[in-house]
Amino acid sequence: MVYVENRLKTPVGSVEPDTEGWLATLSGHYPEKSLAVLRRACEMAQRAHGGQLRASGEPYLLHLLAVADILVDLRLDYETIAAALLHDTVEDTEITLEMIEQAFGSSIARLVDGVTKIEFIHSVSGSGAHQAESLRKLLLAMAEDVRVVLIKLADRLHNMRTLKHLPPEKQRRIARETQEIYAPLANRLGIWQLKWELEDLAFRYLEPESYRKLARSLDERRVEREQYIEQVIARLTGALKEAGIEAEVTGRPKHIYSIWRKMQRKGVGLDQLYDLRAVRILVNEVADCYHALGVVHTLWRHIPREFDDYIATPKENHYQSIHTAVIGPQGKTLEVQIRTHEMHRHAELGVAAHWVYKEGGGARDGGFEQKIAWLRQLLEWKDESHDAGDFIDRFKSELFEDRVYVLTPQGDILDLPQGATPLDFAYAVHTEVGHRCRGAKVDGRIVPLTYELKSGEQVEIMTTRHGAPSRDWLNPQLGYIKSSRARSKILTWFKQQDQEKHISEGKLALERELRRLGAAGLDMGTLVTELKFQEQDELLAAIGRGEVTTAQIAGAVHRLQPLEERQPPVVKRPRSVREQSGGDIRIHGVGNLLTHIARCCKPVPGDAVIGYITLGRGVSIHRRDCPNILNLDSDKRSRLIEVEWRSSEPGDSYQVDVNLRAVDRSGLLRDVTTILAAEEVNVLAVNTATDPKQGIATMKLTLSIRDTAQLSKVLNRIAQLPNVLEAWRQR
Repeated sequence: MVYVENRLKTPVGSVEPDTEGWLATLSGHYPEKSLAVLRRACEMAQRAHGGQLRASGEPYLLHLLAVADILVDLRLDYETIAAALLHDTVEDTEITLEMIEQAFGSSIARLVDGVTKIEFIHSVSGSGAHQAESLRKLLLAMAEDVRVVLIKLADRLHNMRTLKHLPPEKQRRIARETQEIYAPLANRLGIWQLKWELEDLAFRYLEPESYRKLARSLDERRVEREQYIEQVIARLTGALKEAGIEAEVTGRPKHIYSIWRKMQRKGVGLDQLYDLRAVRILVNEVADCYHALGVVHTLWRHIPREFDDYIATPKENHYQSIHTAVIGPQGKTLEVQIRTHEMHRHAELGVAAHWVYKEGGGARDGGFEQKIAWLRQLLEWKDESHDAGDFIDRFKSELFEDRVYVLTPQGDILDLPQGATPLDFAYAVHTEVGHRCRGAKVDGRIVPLTYELKSGEQVEIMTTRHGAPSRDWLNPQLGYIKSSRARSKILTWFKQQDQEKHISEGKLALERELRRLGAAGLDMGTLVTELKFQEQDELLAAIGRGEVTTAQIAGAVHRLQPLEERQPPVVKRPRSVREQSGGDIRIHGVGNLLTHIARCCKPVPGDAVIGYITLGRGVSIHRRDCPNILNLDSDKRSRLIEVEWRSSEPGDSYQVDVNLRAVDRSGLLRDVTTILAAEEVNVLAVNTATDPKQGIATMKLTLSIRDTAQLSKVLNRIAQLPNVLEAWRQR
């Protein structure tokens, strides 16, 4: 028999695996004292399971070694590895728990006992959200030590790797259980390397045709993709080295199930996904992450809305990384992940990193200490209730980061995406309930329709007799809906309505978006063509139906004024904006004249501009849609002259006034300034005011930005914050 795992083999002519050979591979991982304990655990397991075979015909000991080997890769302590070798002895052999405690001590015995107790969940498994949710929480509630869950995850992973030897009906049952319980659990614990493999293996048996088709398609493109990634890595490595950044650049592995889910969620084909071609950059310090991001965005144009900064805002399982997508070489989309080596270790090991620190004696990570505390709090529930069903009522904080579980007034459970609102709940109940929704109560109190639901809450929808959805519900910036189901139902309703109404509402929405972007003077004909419509009314109707989003409009506005055609001004950061002059503007048909930026409209590179000859102050530069220019007296129009921007240099910046309107909440200003800091936008002034009666906050910010492209990105990100109603550039 050849190698079955990376460190496991069965010698030729032997019926048992080579345990001594496996132990020898661990000499660099554990001290000799720990290896002695593992050797005795192997000997006990070999005596207890001698002669036992699995369905594959392999000796049972090979399974135990494989489970232990997975945990070695997670860098867990020797006690966990020993317990993994012994985890089936109490249930399947004559070995008792007392014998294990006597031979190995109470710590290892408790781990073995915990795994043994978890085994009985298979006898109570069933179908539906109730059973799956109860089993998830039961699994954690029964674990006296989190390492018990890690052993069970490793046990399940090896069982999934060898699932082909079981009957088809049993394959599907185990795969479904893996998908509903074990993969989400690995995700919540942050152990991504287990999560991905569990999901892929479950998908293989639950959707065999889809799995084979997708795997075949990926394999056909593998050579081309690998060559492309090698070229990207070489270019990126060189650029990072030139920038003085010490980094490791690798191709990021692809996971079939995540690709399939993304294709289903977005309704796109394989060639339309951004992350099929992907690289990962590992650096030493957090500051290097943002420096590397700058290098990536300098090399290639980034794709708007395909950027996530999980370093500034970590996920709930404390995952940290920067994700961005760019138009790479040959015009192909490329995903780039950037993180420190420490973040990468935590992403791969998750909660298991706790024991890496424990064994190595290094400094503890605060985020993972919080995660351990969270798990300990979950474990306390077992002392309060023996009824698994009672967990639903007690489950007031989200267990799995991507789902929430809420109750109907009748006590039924609905499974919704994280961030779901009462409107998502209403459409999950029934389409008509969603259409006629006008309010909601959560646990008996009235909440806004943008309220984010939390697991365990009971939701009641208030409806009107003759209701219809609002177009604002489709605006992602307002935060009314999260689920694709609700969005699809609302879009379908609007498609069935009167065309003239669509055009009218689309016109209002377009005018509002252009005003927000400070592009009210944009030629409509060019915008219609850019968005690939024949007539203006067709575009307005599509906007009115919600088929063209605000993000698409913003992208079109940006493309109509590409960066290389904007000819930005030369404005040095050390010089104040009010002193901008001379080299900023080129005046048609006239030699060098003193110029300055008009304070009334504050034009920036990319804006259409015009000059006005002042008395004694040279030429003031205005936006062409500036009210002062549009309302200029006829006798003064002779002073208007044609001007254009000169070429830009690194460090150029301009003042822009941005207005923001939001439902007031704590932390709003902090969230806004966090986004501005992430985008490297300097805040020159902030003025806030709140109407206590209406609960509406208004902000005016004066920002220092490079051009309209940066301004558009900042406005989009601010508008997506919770409670923000609108953000726009002041004219």
